[in-house]
Amino acid sequence: MEPLVSIITINYNESDVTLDLLKSARNLTYPNYEIIVVDNASPNDNPDIIKEMYPEIRLIKSPENLGFAGGNNLGVKEAKGEYLLFINNDTIVPPDFIQPLVETLQSDEKIGMVSPKIKFHWDPTLIQYAGYTPMNKWTIRNNSIGYHEKDNGDFDEPKETQSIHGAAMMVPKKVVDEVGMMTEIYFLYYEEHDWAEMIKRAGYKIYYQPKTHILHKESVSTGKFSPLKTYYISRNRILFARRNFKPLSLGVSLLFQCLVSIPKNTLQFLVKREFAHLRAFWRAITWNLRNKAWV
Repeated sequence: MEPLVSIITINYNESDVTLDLLKSARNLTYPNYEIIVVDNASPNDNPDIIKEMYPEIRLIKSPENLGFAGGNNLGVKEAKGEYLLFINNDTIVPPDFIQPLVETLQSDEKIGMVSPKIKFHWDPTLIQYAGYTPMNKWTIRNNSIGYHEKDNGDFDEPKETQSIHGAAMMVPKKVVDEVGMMTEIYFLYYEEHDWAEMIKRAGYKIYYQPKTHILHKESVSTGKFSPLKTYYISRNRILFARRNFKPLSLGVSLLFQCLVSIPKNTLQFLVKREFAHLRAFWRAITWNLRNKAWV
């Protein structure tokens, strides 16, 4: 019998989007899986429709919005699977989605995480993710390999990569038990990269598996360019460096942020008169100055 896979997804104010994911999941050919939907205290949505239309899923209603990491961690606590599959609700999965991910993890016990190829829902011929470059020690950014390139076969080799993609990632439950769940201080953005670093430090590898894929609608919950996104990405970029860079690299990175990134972003928001983003950006900077314990 195939090992049980627990599929965990978060709903926040978008039951219709979650229903699209579940509709595609009903066609999965893998014979042994459960689906856990965590509603993150949606203020303008009734998640009960999800359970009504898909009674086979487990619906967990959080009393508060726990963010990406916290919501997924709530699902982990209820999961029974040998493998945990974290997937964004704004994705569509093909019928044969699960098996290649399970086989990748079964092939090598030192693989601690695996993500599929990720393509854009609005144009499935374009790649969003085919692995990640290393995190740049100056800018605290990494690049998605293959981003916006045609899916023409150039990114069809399974391989070790530097980080995982939070839109779809499978992790063995035993690795979670050993390393711990995602750090919840991030709330949104960078938490999967932080988790990947935790898992790599424990001696595991991160893998990209292009034999399967998802279609990603991208940033449905937060907006592609919103002050909320500006705040959390700006805050968590620095937080990630504080938690994961060695002292010399951290010093170089913070110097670059102070002399280049912070002045540049401030000027850009001022010139474009994007004052809501400017306020969000500076809230992110001051948060890191006030919260020195989260390392």
